[in-house]
Formats: sequence, C-alpha cells, structure tokens
Amino acid sequence: MLLTDGGEPLGAAAPAARWTVEQVLALAPDDASRKAGNKLGASASWSDTGLDGTGAVWGLCKGSGSKPYRTVVDTTGPAYRCSCPSRKFPCKHALGLLLLRAADGTAVPAGAPPDWAGEWLAGRRDRAEAKARPAAGGDGPADPVAARRRAERRAERIGGGARELEQRLTDLLRGGLASVEQAGYGLWEETAARMVDAQAPGLAGRVRELGSIAASGPGWPVRLLEECALLHLLDTAWLGLDRLPQPLAATVRTRVGLPAPAEGPPVRDRWLVLAQYDSPEGKIVTRRIWLYGGESGRTALLLSFGAAGRSPGHALPVGVTIDAELTPHPGSGRLRAELGERFGVPEPAGTPPPGVSVGEAITAYGRALGDDPWLESWPVTLRDVIPVPGADGWQLVDAQGREALPVTAAALSRPALWKLVAVSGGGPLTVFGECGHRGFDPLAAWPAVAPSAGLAGVETVPLI
Repeated sequence: MLLTDGGEPLGAAAPAARWTVEQVLALAPDDASRKAGNKLGASASWSDTGLDGTGAVWGLCKGSGSKPYRTVVDTTGPAYRCSCPSRKFPCKHALGLLLLRAADGTAVPAGAPPDWAGEWLAGRRDRAEAKARPAAGGDGPADPVAARRRAERRAERIGGGARELEQRLTDLLRGGLASVEQAGYGLWEETAARMVDAQAPGLAGRVRELGSIAASGPGWPVRLLEECALLHLLDTAWLGLDRLPQPLAATVRTRVGLPAPAEGPPVRDRWLVLAQYDSPEGKIVTRRIWLYGGESGRTALLLSFGAAGRSPGHALPVGVTIDAELTPHPGSGRLRAELGERFGVPEPAGTPPPGVSVGEAITAYGRALGDDPWLESWPVTLRDVIPVPGADGWQLVDAQGREALPVTAAALSRPALWKLVAVSGGGPLTVFGECGHRGFDPLAAWPAVAPSAGLAGVETVPLI
C-alpha cells in the first residue's frame, strides 16, 4: 500500500540544503520510529538513492520481502511516500533515508528521480498549482443568511451553557471547596459533557482541568479557587461579549472554543523553526510549531491536529529557516497563524531571536495577560542565562546572578534538561521557551559563541 502525508510542495532551482541529524530526528512521530530510523540510516540498507534541486530525496530500502521499499521525501513539505505498510508519518524508512543524507553528504548523489518517485512529485506539484489558482466565479458563502442564523443559534447554546456553569460554580462555593474531594471526578465530567452539548469545547476543557486539581497535591484548594475564578471570568466575558473591545472579544471567542479564521494581510519573512512538539488532548493530538521572523521580529505559532492514529498535518524540522507567508489569527496576542505560500527550499541555518533578560521576559508575560487573562504562557527568548540546580529544582539564572526563572516541573521530567545543561557547560547561553505562571519551559537553545563570530548560523538545539 502506498502512503503519503505532508504539506504541498514547492518548485526550486537552487540545491536543497542538507538537514542535520537533530533536525531529522525532530520529525519522528515517536521514540520507536526514531530508534528504527536510526538503524536504517546507513548506506548498507539503501540502493538507487538520489536527490535533486527541488528538495526531493529518494531511494530503495531493503525490507523483509523480496522487493525493496520505495521511499521518497519532498523536504519542502516535508512530505513522505513509502511502499511499506506503516501508518506512521514519516515512517522509519523515510527517517532512515533522511538520516543517511544528513550524516554523509556524499551518500546520496544528485540526479533525476526515477519514474515512481517522479510521478508522485509531479502529482504533488500539480495539486499545489491547482490549489493556488483562484476558484472560477469567485464563489462566496452558499447562503450567508443561513450561516448567520447557525452562528446565532450556537451563540445562544453557548450562552445557556455559560449560565449553567455559573450556577455550578456558585453551588460549589456555597458547599465549600472541601466537598470537591467527596464528589469525585464524575461531577466535573458530567459538567464538561454539558458544555460539549452547548457547543463550547473551550469551556468543557477548562471544566475537565478542574476535576484533576483535587488530586494534584498540597495546596490544591488555592489552585482550584484560582481556576474557578478564571472560569467565572470567561463565563461573564462571554455573557457580556457585545460590551468588550474587539481584540478581547476575539480572544474570548477563541477561549470558549469558537474557530476564528486567519485574517489580514500575510506577513512574508524568513521564519526560523524554533520548536515543534505534540500534546495529546483526549483522542486528538495537537502539534505546536513555534517560528521566529528574522526581519519582522515576530513570533508565530502554527497549530495542527491529528486524530485516529494519524500525525498532525504540519511538520517542520527544528532549526531550518523557511521563506514563507504567515497570516495571523485574531485574539490572544495574534500569535497563532496559518502557513501560506512558501518560496524556495528550507535552509538549515538561521539567526536565533535576539533575546531578552529574565526581568523583561516576566514583564512580557504580564503584559500579555492584560490582553488574555487565561494565557498559560508566553513565548520568549532568554539571553545569557545559565541552568543552575537549586533546592526546589533547576533555574535559569542570568549571567550576573541577579534574576532567575524556575524551570517548570514538566521540563524537569524530560531528558532534554540534561542536554540543556550540556550545551551550557556552566556558561551562559540563549534559550527559547514558554514563560508562564508555572515557570519557564525551555524548548530550544543555542550555545555561546565568540563575540566576533555573532549568532548567525549557530545550530539550534531542540530540547523537546
């Protein structure tokens, strides 16, 4: 069975840049695929390999059967096709082919793709061109009046759910927070189901989080009260939506769970891929990709979702730079964006964000909370910080030793923490991550370099 996955391709005349091993491994859907791909990253496993200037890489990989697996990768997507039966994207053969190319610049020679690879690549480019052509006739919404009525009915259902949730919160406070342990998780799951019925998935998600707080250790009543207050604030904001400023109203719609399409003029820039990680959320896997525009100075977030065992749509190797257009979504600081047209092929080197001090990072998060009170964290790049262990865990301390940010508990449980320590070597470094009320979650780092060399071209070290 032939399988395919990934974004749309680009045509390019310049030779495609060779990815690093770290960038390839960042594409793996799980640890098992990463280990299996490593075993196939040797020349002995491959024959008839090749690459061309459009970013395509192909080859035949020995398998358990008589016929080798046909594997082709379009690195501009990236996108993958392999004749193996795996349902993972990329499969271990695609990872092995890219690792072979990454480890040895001469192992995959330049050439023209064979027919089986060329047909797939041509089909992808045809689809990309068809997608780029405007639809004939400029069709708009089929029935704008019906669409408005559907939106009004959904808003009424969400309003009903918000009022019911307010009553539940009132009953909770009247009965006392101690009653939460006796009620168990079932009460919250029932309430969350009611919010789903009201077509408010954002409210449902926050209600489910309340159900787990009572078992979260010492101090849980304080945390529960804080989360109840934020949920009450979201309820009342929705019920008074027409009185809110437009940017805040857009944020409230997003937090409640109403989709907001990307809007406004696209921003073209050379975007450095700072981090990519997946978060399981029930039966859905959410992939977050952080980008930084070298010319605009903007940080952007790409979100994609996968269900039923499939990987999310977007996949970009950490550390590459892409020349592309992004269109921002409204609300929440306009961080989220949609990836639009791309130009040329990804390049493996880029200049990291300039970075701010620890104090400036905290100020940036506080300022963002003014626009979005439900914000868990804010993307920042810290400059000249050193990872230092303490009595309560690790901290990122500025080089002068005056300010520090605690590393989040989630980051402390990841092996990448030790990679951060190794990159630092006891000296200052640049770190990108998410700064929030739980601390700082490091996602990427750049080692210190001599002042005369600058940061241009320094390899991005992924930490997640």
